[in-house]
Amino acid sequence: MSNDLNAAVGFEWSKVRTLRSMSWSLVLCIVLSLAFAVLTGVVVQHQYAHKPAPSSFDPISAGFSGLRLGLVGLVVFGVLVVTSEYSSGTIRSSLAAVPRRGVFYAAKMLTGGLTALAVSSAAAVTSFLLAQATMGDESVSITDGGVLPALIGAVLYTTMLCLFSMGVAVLLRSSAITMGILVPLFFTVSTILTNIPGVGKVAQFLPDQAGGLVLYRHAPEGYVLNAWSGLAVLAVWTACSAAAGYLALRRRDA
Repeated sequence: MSNDLNAAVGFEWSKVRTLRSMSWSLVLCIVLSLAFAVLTGVVVQHQYAHKPAPSSFDPISAGFSGLRLGLVGLVVFGVLVVTSEYSSGTIRSSLAAVPRRGVFYAAKMLTGGLTALAVSSAAAVTSFLLAQATMGDESVSITDGGVLPALIGAVLYTTMLCLFSMGVAVLLRSSAITMGILVPLFFTVSTILTNIPGVGKVAQFLPDQAGGLVLYRHAPEGYVLNAWSGLAVLAVWTACSAAAGYLALRRRDA
């Protein structure tokens, strides 16, 4: 089993390295994270150059502004890891090479998850430090209270959202449909829903909203979750998505 899994992971890793669309999505994650982090820092420094920031200002949340945008690249990467084979028709040859679907699925999730973990670690730490370096007097250091846990949480958050996206992609088997659902949901719709009376309390439990609480020093007013309970909710979403994807892969033909 372990030899089969190792071979399958090597097979998946070769796809990640050779398919340009996947590589460019990871580059997009890094570039967007760093560029928007610097922009955020410069804006904050200019805005509060001659007056103190209000008590509501959260330098930790501001430091993750770039990562929030860069997350688009990781979501795209997670979707492409799965759907690129369905769109190209190579899924049949892949399953012929790795006929045990449990091994095939585990290798794909491991490869995508570990790649996302490495890229999100680099993006989260570097973009956060860049934002703080350009933020001026309102910045925080990595040794300040709450900063290191937030950085660790940010890496877990982005990695789990990538894995969640992979599970959904296995269910839908289409890049366009999966991205057409997840990108608006994560970056527009869920935020709107949290601000609608009567719906907001429920929308707080959506995967991106719940997990994203780790990017704040303190949870925004009105939220019933905190950083770590929010990550736990995201972990449940991710586990359910991964399980649903596995069941769909087992029961469907290629």
